[in-house]
Amino acid sequence: MQLKQINKERYAKHYKYLMVGIVVVLAVIALSISTILIQLFGNANGENFWLNLTGVAIGGVIILILLRKNRDHEFMYEVIYVWDLKQMLNRIYRKQKHIKAAIETGDQDAMVIMNWSYNGSEQLYNLDNNTITMEDLHRAMRELQQTIEQSGFSISTEDFKPQMLDKY
Repeated sequence: MQLKQINKERYAKHYKYLMVGIVVVLAVIALSISTILIQLFGNANGENFWLNLTGVAIGGVIILILLRKNRDHEFMYEVIYVWDLKQMLNRIYRKQKHIKAAIETGDQDAMVIMNWSYNGSEQLYNLDNNTITMEDLHRAMRELQQTIEQSGFSISTEDFKPQMLDKY
């Protein structure tokens, strides 16, 4: 996965529309299915929790199917990119202890992974207006850059390949 330039305003706008759409569609589907299930199988005592839950679950499955079917639509580009970015950053985070240990031994692939992770995190923080920990991130980026220079490597985010994580 390569880092891409994303229009922050377009991302925020599409993300809001998508979330509102999901909530509305889920509510309509869940209420409709729950109502039908209660009419068909409902308990006269009003204890229909499991039928309501079934309606919500079916609505959730329908939403997931719709999202997967429309994943490649132009409207979804930024939202899906950020979703994929978050997944990759989480994958790196889960292996970060081993990756950082490998950096200490001079492992170039580990440095490539952390360089990509830091740059991806910076992009994500900016897109989500989450700048609280940006100072700490920039400090870690500077430290990694010093390690890269001391090791004599030339590293960029384009060097990153997800398969590199299999090593750790």
